[in-house]
Amino acid sequence: MENLIPKISLKNLLSNNSDSLNSLSSALKNHGFFVITEHNIPHDLFHKAYEFSEKFFNLDLTIKNKYSFRENAGARGYTPFGKETALGESVPDLKEFWHHGPVVDNTFDHRIMENIQVSEVDKFNEVFDKLFIEMNNLGSILLKSISLTLDLPSDYFNKSTSKGNSLLRLIHYPPSNNENMFRAREHADINLITLLIGANEPGLEVKDKSGKWIPVCSSFEDIVCNIGDMMQLITDKVLKSTPHRVVKYKTDEIKSRYSIPFFLHPSPDTLLKSIYKEDDVGVLAHDFLDERLKAIKLY
Repeated sequence: MENLIPKISLKNLLSNNSDSLNSLSSALKNHGFFVITEHNIPHDLFHKAYEFSEKFFNLDLTIKNKYSFRENAGARGYTPFGKETALGESVPDLKEFWHHGPVVDNTFDHRIMENIQVSEVDKFNEVFDKLFIEMNNLGSILLKSISLTLDLPSDYFNKSTSKGNSLLRLIHYPPSNNENMFRAREHADINLITLLIGANEPGLEVKDKSGKWIPVCSSFEDIVCNIGDMMQLITDKVLKSTPHRVVKYKTDEIKSRYSIPFFLHPSPDTLLKSIYKEDDVGVLAHDFLDERLKAIKLY
């Protein structure tokens, strides 16, 4: 596993270390996954985020459901268990989740929604506002390094993502027996890049080029990163949006599993077009996202 998905120090990337940039470039083009270490986001913020996530999902279902807004495709708030279905699948994923975005003002695109205040968990929004800022800053830094691997200016993505439609997703996979091992079935992410916080729980697997599923291993302090479909689209598949899934192994203890990915999106008015083809007409980020949300049954 170590030779498939590299661990890359953020400190080295920030210094434009050639070995780190080469390792990043290789990972992006081969399988689209890498692990970031030495990122300086306070580890206690990760622990607090998971603590508050568990507090929310432990609330009574009647309380959680009042925060569910299906008409918004779950853009903010709570999405109940068994709602999201991976693209091309018929069986829903075994999860419930919460979406939290940026603190918006009138400088953001009007289609980016405000966050929903949770009154039952004290300081819930405060914790996730802090985490969003930290993850968004890290995502912006990583995009600069990714730009360099593509021979683009380091600030190539700044304009489209500085007021982007990014979000934190708090996921709860309830305890499940061994009858259905797929907590989240094979899928690729929609966005530019994904940053997964504290992926130390077993179950996340990446599909390599031969079709083999490889378990992802990292410590709680590390951040697992991967390329999404939007990035694959604008790079004409030079960068890979790799299929991945979450499984429950038969040897795993029957218990809840929690996960917090950060999905970095551009602003809805961003034109997603090839960085290589001048005549590419592209597609608006809003339309691309809207189509995918319908496909995974969030509408």
